[in-house]
Amino acid sequence: MSTLKNHVQLIGNVGQEPQITNLESGKKVARFSLATNEYYKGAKGEKVQNTEWHTIVAWGKTAEIIEKYAGKGKEIGVTGKLKSRSYEDKDGIKRYVTEVEANEILLLGTKNGNNSGD
Repeated sequence: MSTLKNHVQLIGNVGQEPQITNLESGKKVARFSLATNEYYKGAKGEKVQNTEWHTIVAWGKTAEIIEKYAGKGKEIGVTGKLKSRSYEDKDGIKRYVTEVEANEILLLGTKNGNNSGD
């Protein structure tokens, strides 16, 4: 049960090309946004879509997979955990960030709906 204490699972679409950073240690870090959609019926019975945006961070081999295969628009599954941190921006204002630290990526649909096998 300890694996359920801080466990996140998301399926969505990559929002923009992932930012890949190569650290001095040789390790890679990937950072990108993931859009997840929920659908429900509105007050008048119309279909309503609600999109949530999540910031995903991945390290090492997972970052390498993202760099190679998870471009903008690609549908992926992510498992990981929530991480919160704070920092001071350039104006000295303290900012708070919550991100999903991915430990596993599942490549699902085709990039941009293209089935050409690229």
